[in-house]
Amino acid sequence: MRKIIPIRFSEKDFGAILNQYDYSLHPGDIVAGTIFHKESRGYLVDIGANVAGYLPLEEILLNSFNNYEQNLLQNLVNNTREFFILAYDQQKQQLLLSIKRLDYIRAWKRIKQLESEDLILHLPLSNVNKGGIVTNLEGLQSFIPKSHLISFSYDQSIIKNKIQCKFLFSDEKTNKLILSHKLAILSAYSNLFKIGSTVYGQVTQIKKYGIFINIYGIPALLHISEIGYTHIENINCIFQIGKKIKVKIIHIDMQQGRLSVSRREVD
Repeated sequence: MRKIIPIRFSEKDFGAILNQYDYSLHPGDIVAGTIFHKESRGYLVDIGANVAGYLPLEEILLNSFNNYEQNLLQNLVNNTREFFILAYDQQKQQLLLSIKRLDYIRAWKRIKQLESEDLILHLPLSNVNKGGIVTNLEGLQSFIPKSHLISFSYDQSIIKNKIQCKFLFSDEKTNKLILSHKLAILSAYSNLFKIGSTVYGQVTQIKKYGIFINIYGIPALLHISEIGYTHIENINCIFQIGKKIKVKIIHIDMQQGRLSVSRREVD
């Protein structure tokens, strides 16, 4: 296995090594080059300098589960493209290059743009686990928690589908992308989900403190204090599971993707 010696000198030292070739390159720079030879643990890259470029195998794919990227491995030699300079391997006198790091930087740039536009995303499902659904956004793994899905089934067959979602949380430093299906549905039905709007929902659960109803796939709580103006002894005598009732929206929780509703002043 090819051993890469960690950097033990400053950027000033790094620059001094390259200056003797009259070629100004630094860690973090982006350079164009052509892959011309495959080795056991990586590829040699011609970047037009007297210092060779080396692309380790682990610095090629951003997402190893992406079929497109897997196919990329089969056609790398003679491929000309851009590379991110990671470091300088002093022992081998090679610039360590990365495709993965460059793709990562560009993916997060696109993700931030999408998030700023507050769009509804249509993403392919790549996996299902007990906690929720794994999706793919700009080549990066993203996750929709079970609590932010309209319905959840631990069934691998659903990964053939796409799902609507919106951003819930993103952090480039930790590479975390958390999405919400519920927020996408709330946004899609924004003309219906407004404070004061009257809608119909189906009763799904009855609790001592109120009832839960489903409104276009969005969970809503009708608290016992919002059922009417009189004291209720037994809430089970008033509502039945599966029955549709008319309610008014009094609160929209965009963070959790749920509604609070009332039966007061509803015709």
